[in-house]
Amino acid sequence: MGILSRTITNNFDKLLAGLAVTLEVSVIAFVVAVSLGLTLCFVRMYVKPLRWPAILAIEFGRNTPIYVQLMWVNYVWPDLFGWPTSVFTAGWTALAVQSSGYLAETFRAGIEGVRRGQWEAAYSLGMSPALTMRRIVLRQVAVTMSPSIMNQFLVVVKSSTLVSVIAVPDLMYQALRLTSIWFEPIEILSVTAFLYIAVVFVLSNMIKRYTDRLRLRYT
Repeated sequence: MGILSRTITNNFDKLLAGLAVTLEVSVIAFVVAVSLGLTLCFVRMYVKPLRWPAILAIEFGRNTPIYVQLMWVNYVWPDLFGWPTSVFTAGWTALAVQSSGYLAETFRAGIEGVRRGQWEAAYSLGMSPALTMRRIVLRQVAVTMSPSIMNQFLVVVKSSTLVSVIAVPDLMYQALRLTSIWFEPIEILSVTAFLYIAVVFVLSNMIKRYTDRLRLRYT
């Protein structure tokens, strides 16, 4: 009990600070991934001159390990592009790059799943392709693919543990740091695992309730 009090209770604020960073980097990465994934999806489907570069970007995001992407973005991009300028930015950028590939394919599957008759009905009413996409197609994609889209957020949260390797002060980084100071890995890493389980459990239930309400409302 003394060890637990010394290593956990007295340093719990550091773990909570790391958890806050974990959630922050995950949310930013997911928002960017959704935007980038939707853009890549549209480019692949409707911009023929840029179709192959978009496919290459999608496949790179899907088939490259997140560890490799973190190293690449953090150590190569600053020399090539002068950006990112911080490890925090490099962390969410790498997470966004990976998730954007999966989300682009999710969006494409949802768009292709909309029946052609709905496009034709919209055109017959005088709606432009862009308006049809915004008001008819994307709304259906949001409903049908919402479980897959939101599940990707959970993947981002779990993958965010790796940003600690580039010194982003997330929950895993703080746990490893405390372990190296106190040499009590059982207590510290067990509490860290519990925090991750609790966060993922809460987020999973929130996502399930949201997607269920979304489907109930629009289907």
